[in-house]
Amino acid sequence: MSKIFKNMIPYWKSILVILVLLFVQAWCDLSLPSYTSDIIDVGIQNSGVEHVTPKRITEEEFQTAEFIMTDDEVDLWESLYTKKDGYYERNKASEKELDEADDTLTVALLMNYQMGAMEEDTFKQLMAQQTGQDASVFENMTIEQIGEMMHVELKSFQQEKEDDDGNKVKVTCVDVRPIFAAMLESGQMDKDTVLSMRDSMEKTLDTMGSSLVKSMGIAYAVSADKAAGLDVDQIQKTYLLTAGLKMVGMALLMGVVTVLVGLFASRVGAGIGRDLREKVFKRVVGFSNAEMDQFSTASLITRSTNDIQQIQMVSVMVLRMIAYAPILGIGGVLKVMKTGAGMEWIIVLAIIVILGYVMLLVSLAMPKFKLMQKLVDNINLVSREILTGLSVIRAFGREDKEEERFDGANKELTKTTLFTNRVMTFMMPGMMMIMNVLTVGIVWVGAHKIDAGTMQVGAMTAFITYAMMIVMSFLMLTMMSIMLPRAAVAAGRIDEVIQTESSIQDVKNPEQLEVHNGVVRFDHVNFRYPGAEEDVLHDIDFVAEPGKTTAIIGSTGCGKSTLVNLIPRLYDVTGGKITLDGKDIRNITMKDLRDEIGFVPQKGVLFSGTIASNLRFGKDDATDAEIEKAAAIAQATEFIEAKDDKYETAIAQGGTNVSGGQKQRLAIARAIAKDPKIFIFDDSFSALDLKTDAALRKALAENVKDSTVIIVAQRISTILHAEQILVLDDGKVVGKGTHEELLRSCEVYQEIAKSQLSEKELGLKESEVADHE
Repeated sequence: MSKIFKNMIPYWKSILVILVLLFVQAWCDLSLPSYTSDIIDVGIQNSGVEHVTPKRITEEEFQTAEFIMTDDEVDLWESLYTKKDGYYERNKASEKELDEADDTLTVALLMNYQMGAMEEDTFKQLMAQQTGQDASVFENMTIEQIGEMMHVELKSFQQEKEDDDGNKVKVTCVDVRPIFAAMLESGQMDKDTVLSMRDSMEKTLDTMGSSLVKSMGIAYAVSADKAAGLDVDQIQKTYLLTAGLKMVGMALLMGVVTVLVGLFASRVGAGIGRDLREKVFKRVVGFSNAEMDQFSTASLITRSTNDIQQIQMVSVMVLRMIAYAPILGIGGVLKVMKTGAGMEWIIVLAIIVILGYVMLLVSLAMPKFKLMQKLVDNINLVSREILTGLSVIRAFGREDKEEERFDGANKELTKTTLFTNRVMTFMMPGMMMIMNVLTVGIVWVGAHKIDAGTMQVGAMTAFITYAMMIVMSFLMLTMMSIMLPRAAVAAGRIDEVIQTESSIQDVKNPEQLEVHNGVVRFDHVNFRYPGAEEDVLHDIDFVAEPGKTTAIIGSTGCGKSTLVNLIPRLYDVTGGKITLDGKDIRNITMKDLRDEIGFVPQKGVLFSGTIASNLRFGKDDATDAEIEKAAAIAQATEFIEAKDDKYETAIAQGGTNVSGGQKQRLAIARAIAKDPKIFIFDDSFSALDLKTDAALRKALAENVKDSTVIIVAQRISTILHAEQILVLDDGKVVGKGTHEELLRSCEVYQEIAKSQLSEKELGLKESEVADHE
């Protein structure tokens, strides 16, 4: 995991911007359920009225409401309003002040509201209780008759109310406040009696839920506003429109922020991918042959493409999901606690179930995820081998076998991928089931709370939304827990390449080449491949001088190519030393060393571009005349000039649009165009016919007289006129000298020579042949 996150450090500024944007996004996301709750509870159920204190109230109602208030409540009540045009208008106040007034005045106003619309049966029972008479006395009396008896004018009216089943029914009601006002005025009742009635009312309210009590108080405010001439319908419309516009604004802001988060996250992810590709490429380019042997080409291609793509994708997901999930989850928890619904245990239970379910699925799929990258390496390897060796496969009629081989690798990857995908297909259905059961559980518990008056419908709706957000945040984290291990494996594989230092490094204090003669000396050199048990070269000791050709010949696998690969430090010697103009090549910078060398590998490699760009590969500033001269020496002029675009002729990737001989000649011309002090030809004439071979060697001898030439060859004819020939056998020099000297003194050389040329061509006398036999 740390390997993934350390790649993000250079982009800390962008990540900070993303985090700020995510907080804004979470704030918008968490605000929307609150607005939904307010629209349901306030906008629909309470007609857009938010407080129990009316906006406007008639003078009569204002004064009547005071008779059941305490002195402190009366002072607060009167401080809230200003008399204007026969009405009392509520003064401008902050939400906090209005909420405090709601808490203080709710009981008084609610009791006042209930007394202003008391049901007929309740009124008759109250009158019997207050007068001390039997309830039967009032049963057959009308409300008007009771009013006459009390010397107060009472009128009955019809009002819609909800019965116990929630159905709306019309009931006969009466405003009893004139009776109590008259009794207070006549002295039949004092303030303490009224307050004692209020105490009993408060006990009744305590058994009801706070949300229900506030809704009843707001019903009083709505009726007072209507009585004072306010258009309650317009108030409701205005509230709903305002809340809706706020929600639209929040949604638009959230949309913009989400796009910006995606943009910045994508830029960071793309930057991480670019940086990793650059690091891997620079590291691989600097690898010696030992490191190239450690990592297969197929594996390096997978690491540079698929693995980096995995990290890039996960980095974007981390910034968009993993960073957002805790912000949203913690915010959702805080919002849930703020609702005071008391149903947090449902969310905790759902999270425990989700974590258990995801851990079960991950435990099944994780081993296969780790195997998947190796299988991608394998299919990449097989594909590359088949495509590279297509002509060989066709020549040997191996199409069916190679198809079976590819099919095997493909099926193995397919089987593993299908297993992981099938396991993970259970993720979303399981999550949806848990979330839906969670919703049903919240509705079930919430319905009982709504019935008890401790919760409103909008609050339950908001709670469901917040619960889904919390669950979704955990779901995001668990989903990422599936992607992260695969990315962690990829990051480890990439880090393995980046952390692998080349075994061949420049020394801290390199020596400078003071002379540039090109004298190469092998001083009792031994070499062993990394991890091998035996040396492949033993006690190699010779000097290659400028103006002379040193040829190396021997049977296949005797170490010829290994020997010349030591000169440009593609490998380092494990014993002895190699010097260039008296300096140990390990004490010279690789740039200075390789500037002295023109190397033609055993397998001619061309790069996509043009013939001219390939010839200038070792010397960017080579003139047209120089590259034409190099082509002439390499005997490449004829076929180049025959092409329509001549030196600007396109070369396909790998040089597939030129023949093997043409490719070798262009590779030789490339080395000649560099004009180095040392030429190394590693069996570079094998694809040339004898006539071209002879012409090329003759031109080479005439034009590179001052350079050191080292030739690895299989053909005696190629090295016949070399000033020094080394004969290798099983990694040892078994012969050293000219062609004539070796024919007399070296049995291995004679065997090679006799296998290629006749005795007459070799110039051996019968007696010499007999001696050797």
